[in-house]
Amino acid sequence: MKFSKCSATCGAKGNNRQVTFVTRNDYVAYLEKLRLYAEEYKVQVHAFVLMTNHVHLLLTPTTEKGISQLMQSLGSYYVRYFNHVHKRTGTLWEGRYKSTLVDSENYFLLVSRYIELNPVRANIVSHPADYPWSSYQQNAVGKQIQMLTEHITYLALGSNSEQRQERYRFLFNSEIPEKSLAEIRDSTDKAWVLGNDKFKEQVEQLTGRRASPMPKGGDRKSKKFRDRQGENISDSDPIGLILR
Repeated sequence: MKFSKCSATCGAKGNNRQVTFVTRNDYVAYLEKLRLYAEEYKVQVHAFVLMTNHVHLLLTPTTEKGISQLMQSLGSYYVRYFNHVHKRTGTLWEGRYKSTLVDSENYFLLVSRYIELNPVRANIVSHPADYPWSSYQQNAVGKQIQMLTEHITYLALGSNSEQRQERYRFLFNSEIPEKSLAEIRDSTDKAWVLGNDKFKEQVEQLTGRRASPMPKGGDRKSKKFRDRQGENISDSDPIGLILR
């Protein structure tokens, strides 16, 4: 499994749900540094949304530590920027950013839609095109955002930009099922891999760690269960070997 064939969805929340973006300059400053750090650490940015109190990104690393380097550098920079501009001190983000590996072949477009629909679910706008601080502006509307890289899955939507944008917009005509919403949220919050069973099995073989939660109860007498109990798995970061 190559890094270029896997994407990751990353999120960072304001501490105690506090506001992390106040003025237009705040959004611009964050995006500009995201662009610079993405170049420095060789990480491709495919989708993003900046909300008033959190950030959600869809990224593809080309190195083992690219995403962690980007997120840590970006988070630290923005805290310094925000505290200086708004004359405050202390923490801004709610602990370490959260991330999970994404099966690009089967989940990429779903996660991209999930990210860009954030402002709609939050009742800020009625349509993602009305929100300026997301990748929908390029992926669906065609406004160029310098830091974005079109993923191979997005490119497969059509033979030219107009066709791809039209077909991408069409995906937003249907709502994301509640089951899929819950799956994305749980995977991101708990750092479980987002993908089908085959993809999860590949990740487990590569990392030696579980990629999804065990069924409730489990078969405590099975050899498989006993073996897993001896793996010393950290539920807080089951895919750290890939993302760090």
